[in-house]
Parts: sequence; structure tokens; C-alpha cells
Amino acid sequence: MRKLIYYVATSIDGFIGDPDTGDGSFFEQFSSGDFHDFMLGEYGDVLPSFAREHLGIADTPLTRFDTVIQGRRSNQVAYDMGITSPYAHLRQYVASRSLTETPDPAIELIQGDLVEKVRELKAEDGTLDIYLCGGGEIAGQLVDEIDELVIKTYPVLVGSGVPLASAGFALRRYELTSCRSFDNGATVTTYRTVR
Repeated sequence: MRKLIYYVATSIDGFIGDPDTGDGSFFEQFSSGDFHDFMLGEYGDVLPSFAREHLGIADTPLTRFDTVIQGRRSNQVAYDMGITSPYAHLRQYVASRSLTETPDPAIELIQGDLVEKVRELKAEDGTLDIYLCGGGEIAGQLVDEIDELVIKTYPVLVGSGVPLASAGFALRRYELTSCRSFDNGATVTTYRTVR
């Protein structure tokens, strides 16, 4: 069975994006040195298509993910940049209660039961997993479907913003499977859901 993996960048205080726009691009300033090399080598699939083209890896075979799920606010960041299909190299889904259509036919809109759709995607044949791009509200709705968390923590406090997951208070257990620190002060911590 395919896994749903929440791969996300966060501040030390647990925020993934600007409180008004949801945009987390301010984390990009940390993409350098051994961290950049690690992320490119291990998680190149999650780069937007324009970044893959810029880095010369657009034709590199996918190794981890073949599908991406985003919330409307996360996807809006790309739309605001004039990009209608940000992950053209992946199957793209946007979950929204307010949108009636997407600006690109390559993106499938999920307006109904998000959990049911994710269960369908996880049950599909295949060896590659599903990238949960964000944001915090979608992660909160899918918290019980997330199989693995890959959390890139950057050495900044931002004070407020979009939380890692808006799931309501409950004790959810995870098993630490790896933790790595980098010369830019970032860490990448991976947790497996304990069921």
C-alpha cells in the first residue's frame, strides 16, 4: 500500500507559512550547502516543476512520489506567481471547498470527502508514495491518514502563522526513524505513525 507522507518545512515554533498568505517561501533562504545537496538527492521529486527545470533535473526519474495533494491556499502561492500547474511532473490534486474549477486541467479538484479520496489513492497499485504538500488545515483533516512525517525545521522563530497541522487537541504517537542536522542549522526529522 502506498503511503501518505507529509513533507513540510517549519520554523522552530511550528509554523509553516505566513499567517495571511500561507506562503512559506521565506524558508528558501536556507537552501544551501550540504542541506541543499541532501534535499536535492533525497527529495528532488517535491520540487516544483519550474525548479526542477532550472536545476537541470526535469527529466530525472521520480524516486519517492508520483502524486501531490495540496490545499487551496498552498496552491494559490503558485497561481499568484502565474504558475497554473506547479507540480506538472506529478499527479496533482487540490482540496478545496471554495473552488469550483482549477486553472489547469492537469489538476484534479477534490471537493468531496478528502479522507476517502486519500484512501483510494493509497490503495492504488504502485511503489511511489503520495506527497502531502500542505497546508496545515489539510494536514489536520488528514492527520489520521498520514503514514510518515518528514519535517524540515529551520533555525528561526516567526511568532505566528499557519500551524504544522490544525487537527484539534489529541495525543498522536509517532516513532522517530531518523534525524539529521546540517551546516545551515536546519534539521530533517522523520517520524513514522504509530497505529
